[in-house]
Amino acid sequence: MSEQITNVNTASAAELDGVPALAGHGFEIVRYREERGGFTDLRQLDEVPGLAGKVDPDAPELTAGD
Repeated sequence: MSEQITNVNTASAAELDGVPALAGHGFEIVRYREERGGFTDLRQLDEVPGLAGKVDPDAPELTAGD
């Protein structure tokens, strides 16, 4: 069984909230990408209010790519 990979640039707020490391921050992530044009690297999640230092930029369940 393969693990689902969530793209932080295309997932809905509800889908983002379904990722344990992002739970409760889906709305803020969507707002951030709408205001700034999306993420090019998972390290940018540190710029989202409330997420600084909470998300592993090498998390296998997350991607900012295609």
